[in-house]
Amino acid sequence: MSAFEFEFRTIKGEALPLSRFEGKPVLIVNTASQCGFTPQYRELQGLWERYRQRGLTVIGVPSNDFGAQEPGTEAEIASFCEVNYSITFPMTAKQQVVGAEAHPFYLWVTEVAGEDARPRWNFHKYLIGPEGDLVNIYPSKVSPLDKVLVDEIERLLG
Repeated sequence: MSAFEFEFRTIKGEALPLSRFEGKPVLIVNTASQCGFTPQYRELQGLWERYRQRGLTVIGVPSNDFGAQEPGTEAEIASFCEVNYSITFPMTAKQQVVGAEAHPFYLWVTEVAGEDARPRWNFHKYLIGPEGDLVNIYPSKVSPLDKVLVDEIERLLG
């Protein structure tokens, strides 16, 4: 199974099949608007602006699973991201990312990489390779602009 077999819905309710990004790397991040890591939105936007022309896609997945730090509606989340961080990368509808009701992508990650791969907090990052494989996992404390993550993206982009 490949990450490209999964589909999200955008924050505006449209289909967002990951197969759309086949052949290119994708960074998937569970997000929250009221978290100490929320300023990472700015870095994610910077990463998106820096690499999107070369093929990287960043996808934000709002979730209220950790500390109830994403209590808003999709409209409120979209407004917050636009007003505070000028986010232009794709955002999904609010999702569960842990537990039996987690989005199938997150269940797959745990199946492929084990229980330690499940998100532990907001802004947990999954780097998907051009073939749909799970390349690496980065915990919340790893900045989107951290050298280790940027170097891996550069390697995938060739």
